Amino acid sequence: MQLKGKHILVGVTGGIAAYKTPILVREFVRRGAEVKVVMTPMAKQFVTPLTLATVSKNPIVVDFFDPENGQWNSHVSLGTWADAYVIAPATANTMAKMANGVADNLLLTTYLSARCTVFAAPAMDLDMMRHPATVKNIETLRERGVEIIEAEDGELASGLSGKGRMAEPADIAFCVESYFARRDGSLKGRKVLVTAGPTYEKIDPVRFIGNYSSGKMGYAIAEELASRGASVVLVSGPVKISARSQNIDVQKVESAKQMLDKAKAAFADCDAAIMTAAVADFAPADVAEQKIKRHGDFSIQLVANPDIAAELGRMKSEKQIIAGFALETNDEMNNAHGKLEKKNMDFIVLNSLADKGAGFMTDTNKVTIIEKNGTTTPYPLKSKADVAIDIIDTLERLMSTIQK
Repeated sequence: MQLKGKHILVGVTGGIAAYKTPILVREFVRRGAEVKVVMTPMAKQFVTPLTLATVSKNPIVVDFFDPENGQWNSHVSLGTWADAYVIAPATANTMAKMANGVADNLLLTTYLSARCTVFAAPAMDLDMMRHPATVKNIETLRERGVEIIEAEDGELASGLSGKGRMAEPADIAFCVESYFARRDGSLKGRKVLVTAGPTYEKIDPVRFIGNYSSGKMGYAIAEELASRGASVVLVSGPVKISARSQNIDVQKVESAKQMLDKAKAAFADCDAAIMTAAVADFAPADVAEQKIKRHGDFSIQLVANPDIAAELGRMKSEKQIIAGFALETNDEMNNAHGKLEKKNMDFIVLNSLADKGAGFMTDTNKVTIIEKNGTTTPYPLKSKADVAIDIIDTLERLMSTIQK
């Protein structure tokens, strides 16, 4: 319920993407927000006021007054009521009017009266999206503080394919949620380093030593931190996923040495570090400049990679917290306790490949959090997003005991 108590005003303009707006309204309501909707007259051609009134649990406003009873719909009251004004879809026509101060409908007069942050989710055809006028209008709105939620690439209503699809409702809701987290979050003003994904250690230009890490756990932790207002430095090995929050600074690396350099550079300025990356323990002593050809048996001499968690543990001050992961296959508890002490961590997250649904390349995990003071808390199998909540709850509790 990250939006509990928030007032979200949703503006709907006349575009085919308006069919997604009821889903967006439900996303806001599900997250605890109170939602009101203002529509342009053209928007009623794409989605009915009754549908939006049903999902928002509030009457819908379209015109300046009700012609049947003369009741006035005050754009000023709407603009001051809202904690955020989300225009989705935002057509090229509406954004042009916003950029030039045109106020010929209730949605636009409310925009000019709004005191809150305004979000716009553009949706239009490919050529309209890339037209210089539209590009300029979007730049103008950005300069004036409107949060533009980028359109996506994909198949468009015209049959063309390219940039112009309105962002998915869940992604729009996430952007708004992240905004409030940055503004009001419990970790606002904190900076946290997260490492994620595997490292690749080159053998030759086409081969490497690596592992099966997908980075999902580390990215889930980064997103949870950002959702609570933290500034996150995410040092990521090669993965196929992306960070969604604007509050996450993703720094891409490939090898363990590169990850160490980035992590050390960031950690000095951080309040905490969570080391989730599956760093390769060894790297080839020599990297061939050309692809190695098949010629019978072949051996590679391996050398130990730096221990990033241990390095940061040596750097750690009394006001910093470090957490790590222990992915084990046997003697799990003893191995985890050993790493916790050896690497000067404040807590360690143990998971075992013996547990079904835990470990690499899954969307779930089953962990036990072991703290330096001996407290051990096992958790059932959960989604990695929910595991991230448990981990950050532990981090917040420990951070609260340290005077900033």
